[in-house]
Amino acid sequence: MPKFPITISNESIRIEKLVPGGQGIGTRKDGKKSFFWNVLPSEIVTKFNITKEKSSYFEAIALEINNPSSHRVKPLDNCYLSTSPWQIMDYDYELEQKYLILTEIFRQNGLENNEQLLTRDKNSIVKTDNKDFYYRNKMEYALYWDNETSKISLAFHARGSHRKIKIDSSSIERPEILKTAQEIIANLNAKNEEARKYQSLLLRCNQHGEVSGGLLENGKPHPVFNNLTDKILNQKYSYSPNGFFQINIPVYEMALKEITKYIKTEKVLDLYSGVGTIGLSVARDKDLTLVENNKAAFKELERNCLDSRQAVPQAILSNSEYALSYITPDQTVILDPPRAGCDKKLLEKLLEVKPQTIVYLSCNPATQARDIKILSTKYRIKNITPFNFFPHTPHLENLVILDII
Repeated sequence: MPKFPITISNESIRIEKLVPGGQGIGTRKDGKKSFFWNVLPSEIVTKFNITKEKSSYFEAIALEINNPSSHRVKPLDNCYLSTSPWQIMDYDYELEQKYLILTEIFRQNGLENNEQLLTRDKNSIVKTDNKDFYYRNKMEYALYWDNETSKISLAFHARGSHRKIKIDSSSIERPEILKTAQEIIANLNAKNEEARKYQSLLLRCNQHGEVSGGLLENGKPHPVFNNLTDKILNQKYSYSPNGFFQINIPVYEMALKEITKYIKTEKVLDLYSGVGTIGLSVARDKDLTLVENNKAAFKELERNCLDSRQAVPQAILSNSEYALSYITPDQTVILDPPRAGCDKKLLEKLLEVKPQTIVYLSCNPATQARDIKILSTKYRIKNITPFNFFPHTPHLENLVILDII
């Protein structure tokens, strides 16, 4: 159990539930709300480290607990609080908690009338491939300088601080990544290098276990690493290790198969398309237009479009909110925005034009529910399917299908 020498308090606080950010919430005797890591519902925290304190709440890490939950398990990693803080619960309970948090988010956004869509199959509503460790295909490590040994070690930042903690093992990334990282560190130590020269170590691997990436130096542009290729639903994609690409491809393929069921129109518009993995996987035989604003990702998108089929889809370099003219009534629109959600201009245009179907995949159900609330004046929720892209973390990928009313 890591130590957190900041502010240690000794008092009893009962944990009521887990909240969307992943922490457990409780209330101190003085009425101040508390948000804890390393806790489960119904547990009583008796000793904790305060990492952040405001007038109405504080954040903390539990150090000692009475009445431990029956769902508490021993974490596999010593660094679990930095990388995957939900390692403390059994996997079935994790899926249940993610379901409860998702329904609460939709309820808070006034979408409780659609809750029956979430409860129709409660025991299996959060889809998973049941591979909850060694699933990440990308990892970025900090570098730690050990003054006692004068050696560099791999490290992560301690949750709630900028302090680095060195690691010897980690079990959420694919083993090929950790093995390569350890080899790179061993090479640095053989050359008597110092950690302060480097910002981080970024590595990525494809499903065949081929690793690309490397060291990022302080004060220097990021190097151009060798591209990787992967097949998703039998479609080949090229991508940069330091660009955006899904980190859990097997579960991502599960989501894509679900999306495919709802592609009924001949025209498909894929907004926030990245390197094109959604649109090209689910609608490569359609009249497909893809929009992406990041120049590096767009370059990969163009290459992936050329590889996709004889009739090349149309790729547009633009912010999605500036590509509104491509929205038409007779199409399916795919949305996969960043965590901030969709731009207001885009939502207004969707309400004005009213395309037949909207497919909304999101890594942030809170902003997704906010956007769907806006769209609900013209659209109804046809289906909600959450996917556990990020086991042992609070994060959830959620797919919502919207039909015009």
